[in-house]
Amino acid sequence: MLDSFLIVGRQVAVLFILIFVGFGCAKSGLLKKAAVDGMTDLVLYIVTPCILITSFQREFDHKMLGALGVALLTAMGFHLLNIVFAHTLVRDREKRRESVLRFGLVFSNAGYMSLPLQNEMLGADGVFFGAAVVAIFNLLAWTYGLVLMGGDIKLINFRKLIFNPGVMGVIIGLAFFVFSFELPSVIVSPMEKLAALNTPLPMLIIGFYMAEAKIVPVLKDFKVHLVMLLRLLAVPLVMLAVLLALGVRDRTLVVACVIAACAPSAAMTTMFAAKFNQDTPLSVGLVSLSTLVSIVTMPLVVGLAWDLTH
Repeated sequence: MLDSFLIVGRQVAVLFILIFVGFGCAKSGLLKKAAVDGMTDLVLYIVTPCILITSFQREFDHKMLGALGVALLTAMGFHLLNIVFAHTLVRDREKRRESVLRFGLVFSNAGYMSLPLQNEMLGADGVFFGAAVVAIFNLLAWTYGLVLMGGDIKLINFRKLIFNPGVMGVIIGLAFFVFSFELPSVIVSPMEKLAALNTPLPMLIIGFYMAEAKIVPVLKDFKVHLVMLLRLLAVPLVMLAVLLALGVRDRTLVVACVIAACAPSAAMTTMFAAKFNQDTPLSVGLVSLSTLVSIVTMPLVVGLAWDLTH
């Protein structure tokens, strides 16, 4: 267990060093809000689709397609479990707080935090399975999450949902995989170089927002600690137990799903909170504190998954 903890811990430590570079750049004034907004769009619209599409650049394999189906079902399962916990265990008299706390529990940083770690630990296969989580994340965030934060089902736009960069990246990549279509190297090479930005850029963005967070108030908030307990430990451990009970022992598949399930609260928590006039300071504090705590919890949970699979 100790060896697995150290293996995962080293990878997580690399990500956190990058986060604290972003933190330092924000505190020194080197990184400005306008630059971060541009970086966020770059990651969302260019980098994420590139890493998803390149991870699917492989010869078609029935076994991998079946495993991808398991990853999709697993991703849907742990998101639904999060929703059940959110609506049964997380309540607050102030609806602006309740919406933020529930969103932060349901949605992990499946793109910004998980894909880089899946790539560093598991390579292209890890991103291949991580793509399934990203697809489910986007489908639920822009339907359930939109209604949760915006309070109106009419906000759902199915055209925007389908053409979301994360969903489109998976659809295009999956089509290439199923039909064994290989892009020419002159196209794949720049896409791979852009995909390589998926580790440093998101971490710098997270560091910037952490620099703006007020951690002390959320440290005293019991409900924030409850959300973190469920988000970082309870749900991923339940998911791991279910996968093992069902006989799923593919290490890459299980670890990729566990990484996504035990990641801190999604950065989108703050984006939606700001957009729909919810409790934005709480969202920034929740995302930042859960990110800090995950430096300990992620190596523990992912290390356990690593040890229990083969």
